[in-house]
Amino acid sequence: MGKVLTVADIAAMIDHSLLRPTLTDEEFDEGVELVKQYRCATVMVAPYDVPKAVERLAGTGIQVSTVVDFPHGSNLTKAKVYEAELAMDNGAAHLDMVLAISRLVAGHYDYVEEDIRAVVEVAHARGVPVKVIFETCYLTPERIVAACQISERAGADFVKTSTGYGPGGATLEDVKLMRASCSPKVKVKPSGGIRTLDQVLEYRKAGAAMIGTRATAVILDEAVKRAAAGTLMELD
Repeated sequence: MGKVLTVADIAAMIDHSLLRPTLTDEEFDEGVELVKQYRCATVMVAPYDVPKAVERLAGTGIQVSTVVDFPHGSNLTKAKVYEAELAMDNGAAHLDMVLAISRLVAGHYDYVEEDIRAVVEVAHARGVPVKVIFETCYLTPERIVAACQISERAGADFVKTSTGYGPGGATLEDVKLMRASCSPKVKVKPSGGIRTLDQVLEYRKAGAAMIGTRATAVILDEAVKRAAAGTLMELD
C-alpha cells in the first residue's frame, strides 16, 4: 500500500496557472480566490499581473510566480535579466524562464547555459528560485538530457517540461528522463495537459515536485473526496 496523502500534500505541489492570453479581470479574481481557498503553493501570473497578485495574496503565505521570455525564450539575455529583475521588483517569488529553444536545438549549448546563468544569478541574489522551461515537445530525448545538464550547471532550481502553449505538454516519459538526468538538488515540474488527480499522482511517482495546471479545482476537489474516503494515497 502506498503512503497516505493529505489534500495539503497535493495542494503544495500545485502552481495554479493564470496565463491564458484572454484572461479577464473576473477570471483573474476567481483564480486568486481559488488558490486562497485551496492553499496552493503558488499562483502563476503574467508579468503585468504580478503587483496585483502580490497585493491580493499578502499575508496568505501563497507565493506569486511569473514567467520570463514566455513562451519562446528567443529574446536577448540582457532583456531576460531585465524582465527577471522587474518581476522581482514587483514582488515575484518564483521565476519560470523559457530557455533559448532554437539555440538548444541548434546545439549552441554554451549560449543556452550562459543565458540561463545570467537570470539565475540575479534571481539567487534575491533568494528567488528559477525554473527553466524546456518545451520538451520540440526536443529529442538527447536534447532533453542536455537541457537538464545545462540547467543544472547554470544553477537552476527546477527543470520544467512545457509552457502549455506549444504543440504538446508534459509526458511521463519526459518527466522520468528529466528526473534521471538531474541530481536531487534540481527539482522537476511538469506542466501542460495535467487535468486530473490521477495524473498528478503519476507525475508525483515519476519524481515531480510541482505541477503547473489550470485544473486546480477539479484536481483538489477529487483529492478532498478521496481523503474523506481514506483512499488518497501514493501510487505503488
